[in-house]
Amino acid sequence: MKSKITSSFLNLKAYCEAEDFKGWDPYDGMNSKIFQALPLKHWDLARLAWIQGFKRSPINFRKLLLVPKEHNAKGVALFLLGYCRLYRLAENGCEDYGTKVEILQQIKDITQLLLDLRSEGYSGSAWGYNFDWQARRLFLFPKYTPTVVATCFAVEALIESYEITRDEEVLKQTLTAANFVQNDLSRTPHGDGIIFSYSIKDGNNTVINASLLGAKILSYSYKYTKNQDHANMAKQAVLAACLLQEEDGSWIYGLLPVQSWKDSFHTGFNLDAIETYQKNTNDYSFQPYVDKGLSYYIANFFENNGMPKYYHDKTYPIDIHCPAQVIVTLSKLRVFKDHEQMMTKVLQWTIDNMQHRKGYFYYQLKQGVSSKISYMRWSNAFMFNAMAHYLLETKTSTHGS
Repeated sequence: MKSKITSSFLNLKAYCEAEDFKGWDPYDGMNSKIFQALPLKHWDLARLAWIQGFKRSPINFRKLLLVPKEHNAKGVALFLLGYCRLYRLAENGCEDYGTKVEILQQIKDITQLLLDLRSEGYSGSAWGYNFDWQARRLFLFPKYTPTVVATCFAVEALIESYEITRDEEVLKQTLTAANFVQNDLSRTPHGDGIIFSYSIKDGNNTVINASLLGAKILSYSYKYTKNQDHANMAKQAVLAACLLQEEDGSWIYGLLPVQSWKDSFHTGFNLDAIETYQKNTNDYSFQPYVDKGLSYYIANFFENNGMPKYYHDKTYPIDIHCPAQVIVTLSKLRVFKDHEQMMTKVLQWTIDNMQHRKGYFYYQLKQGVSSKISYMRWSNAFMFNAMAHYLLETKTSTHGS
């Protein structure tokens, strides 16, 4: 099985490197040069329909409609996180995925790329997506509008890079992201806590995992600067999220009626963020919520054969984020070894059912016609990071050089 996983990962790695980590995205329809030339781009319903058409279609029309392959900051961050794991493997004597020298150079190159992708004009380092996107009819986010989600993934990756390279300038530039969270995101009171907005636009402050990612960024700032204001604000966001956890350990996605679903990978994001806050601040007062959430996560989103479920109450669509995030979350919570057999089943099922012979992973499987398009951020970057975590967690004296 380990040989199969190694072969799968090397195929994925070769594919992504050959593409220079550029690719398409489920939501990049408005990058179409044809759509941008049409007056429809000024109509919210047309923008929604265009984006959803690209996202839902099992046929990839991007070449035909002139959508270029580009770097996506969140995807680049995920690749950087994965290479940092491969570097730790090489440090431990396993150079199956590259030598220390080779991987270190990749880390430096991707670090610079990620820094170059920052959005300008904000209180600190911040990142957005490389395409315009419409969230319902309420919000139009022009490309590179920073979000707390993209920013958090970038911050975590750059912190990991710093821990390897010890480049103080990288750390300095990264930690300014806390100022973006503190000054540029809106905050809404909830109980004795707060909920951070998803982005700089007012009114999108209802998403639980996004608010927790804001707390995660602030906790990294506290770890390295001991800025108590950042720690206090992070704790308020964690408190609000824990107040919103249901008795069985579950979380809905957000507070609006249309956001009331419960899904796998956002549950994983929540657990990861709370655990990171605790580790960075040494405040473990929220551990009961982590324990309860982890139990719910493991019990409700994975079948015995390793098949991942998207929602707690139904299976389809099977989204590639689901098997990827659980590996990362369990590693971050330091409980991977307790669930290694299950994680191996999940990864094996995913390789068997969602990887193309060319190395890339599919977006979603559905009961009807599935979307097997290669998306660099959504599919390949997530799986690259997840598999690097898995390989580091399962390295033994007989596995690796």
